[in-house]
Amino acid sequence: MLHEDGAEAHLQEPLILERVEKEPEKKWYTVVSERAKKHCSCSPQKAKSKILGFVPILKWLPHYKLREWILGDIMSGIIVGILLVPQSIAYSLLASQDPIYGLYTSFFSSIIYAILGSSRHISVGIFGVLCLLVGQVVDRELALAGYLPESGTGINNTESLLAGQENSSAVACDRSCYAITVGATVTFTAGIYQVLMGLLQVGFVSVYLSDSLLSGFATGASLTILTSQLKYLLGLKIPRPQGWFTLFKTWYGLFANLAQTNICDLITSLVCLAVLIPAKELNDRFKSKLKAPIPFELFVVIVATLASHFGHFNSEYGSGVAGDIPTGFLPPQLPAWKLIPNVAVDAFSIAIVGFAITVSLSEMFAKKHGYTVDANQEMYAIGFCNILPSFFRCFTTSAALTKTLVKESTGCQTQMSGLVTAVVLLLVLLVIAPLFYSLQKCVLAVIIVVNLRGALRKFRDLPRMWHVNRIDAAIWLITMATSALVNTELGLLVGVLVSAFFVLGRTQQAQVLELGRTPTREHYENVSSYHGLRTHSGVAVFRYGAPLYYANQRLFKKSLYKCAALNPVREKAEAAASVTVMLEERSPIAVRSVVIDCSGVLFLDTAGVNALKEVRKDYREVAVEVLLAQCNTSVLESLERGGYYDSEKDGEVGKNNLIFFTITDAVNYVSENCCPQTLSIQSD
Repeated sequence: MLHEDGAEAHLQEPLILERVEKEPEKKWYTVVSERAKKHCSCSPQKAKSKILGFVPILKWLPHYKLREWILGDIMSGIIVGILLVPQSIAYSLLASQDPIYGLYTSFFSSIIYAILGSSRHISVGIFGVLCLLVGQVVDRELALAGYLPESGTGINNTESLLAGQENSSAVACDRSCYAITVGATVTFTAGIYQVLMGLLQVGFVSVYLSDSLLSGFATGASLTILTSQLKYLLGLKIPRPQGWFTLFKTWYGLFANLAQTNICDLITSLVCLAVLIPAKELNDRFKSKLKAPIPFELFVVIVATLASHFGHFNSEYGSGVAGDIPTGFLPPQLPAWKLIPNVAVDAFSIAIVGFAITVSLSEMFAKKHGYTVDANQEMYAIGFCNILPSFFRCFTTSAALTKTLVKESTGCQTQMSGLVTAVVLLLVLLVIAPLFYSLQKCVLAVIIVVNLRGALRKFRDLPRMWHVNRIDAAIWLITMATSALVNTELGLLVGVLVSAFFVLGRTQQAQVLELGRTPTREHYENVSSYHGLRTHSGVAVFRYGAPLYYANQRLFKKSLYKCAALNPVREKAEAAASVTVMLEERSPIAVRSVVIDCSGVLFLDTAGVNALKEVRKDYREVAVEVLLAQCNTSVLESLERGGYYDSEKDGEVGKNNLIFFTITDAVNYVSENCCPQTLSIQSD
């Protein structure tokens, strides 16, 4: 029970609030039993609700407004499908896979997300950062398995390696086959992680991945992607470096092999860059006037394929080409179970990145268009977008910002757009794919590099980020530098740890501030921040703006004693040594009471409660009373559980009168009961 006391207490009844008695906490086994009964019980209505929640298409499809929405969905689906064709082929290169597997990946993910996804606007498919992460794992496992870079046989050319299917016959698996086996296994494992996180209802973890962290990670990974594609632009056949500091290793390999540059690939790359970069800028500049972005990438791919075919670039000049791209679908196969222990850690980081990107984009566009998405359902959706396609030789997917923006700007209304995109890709897979045989790899690399412009432009925003918030800018810089210069996966971990460190650091930097009262209102603010505030003689009012817990409780006491200009421990020691007790130069009037404003203290732990007990005990030993004001309910409960009230020796005064609703109540109580001579003085 808390009381409001004041100078006018004799004119009005004191304010009394009586706490609501809470039900006693249940035993853990009772809670588990009740939750098990709740989740395991079944009724027709509950079963229907669960099915509709898990398969959102069953909820929105019956209410689909055909006349209003179909045109926009068809238009956006076709355009995204057209853009996905060259990008799917190009990003297969980044994931160390054959082009056909990129088309498979985009096709299956478009269908599955349309069925299970809760966002109407995001485009799920191939994403550059995830392709890079998958490609690094694939190249590592290829090297461990004994495959030579860019070759189809093992080191000794005598030992056949198996595809990893336990139920298959002993058929030799070439480099391409083993690469997709590794990629599909990583994808399957990442999808399992994501579905498990959905089952455990841990969709909230996305809030711990801040925008600055994700942006820094994406930018750092983009630098790595850019560097990895330079060998294709130059027509060099050098292996992808493994381990840490791959950026430096790649540049060393490029300079060491610069003399072997394929002139045909170099000229083709420069021409394609000269076309695509201005074309992309035109699309960006006139996107408000264009009903749909012009698919310049597709035009470049078509022209480059024709030029390579009729110019015999592969046979005459040794230019690397996409090669055979079969039509139709291959039969499903199981993941390579024996590879899962090798890729489990990599798959976890891939799962986190894919989920975080998907949820952040889905929530952003849902907020923009006035609807809601379920983070856990997004976890299920993206998880099954990885699990099911992995049986059809696909690699990891997530939402992609560029294609999502295109999808939204071209009139997308619902997930139906994703099904239309799948139809476009199906047409390519069944009919058109073999026509890209002569497409040069350097053209695919150009498409990847040009699409990195958005992430690399973040460097231009760095001065503004630094001006707005230096901590966010520091997180961005550290995450970006670690991802680019050291290791991509490590960059994500370092970003999370640095973010946590800065959060803890802010609680460590919180200082106790002395407060003064405004002349015209009963409002208290920091005396060092505003002019004209009044302090009270004999009463010092302080505020602490951070949680009080084990990590900062010592700093709290040190800061309080310093700000109060009265260290009770030192005062007591000096008194014991018969030294004259003198206050420091802050005020000529001795402080007899200390009021602590706890409005900024969000919570207390045991160490925090003990710190307040010690502060009160230390000050009482030098005849100074400590009062608390504006404690929230959580703090009050922590004080009660921690025995703060039990340690009082003043009977009723303890619990009822030394914790107050407002600072004014506390100051008025002191003026009436402890320091009747209390006056207000002007702050300097």
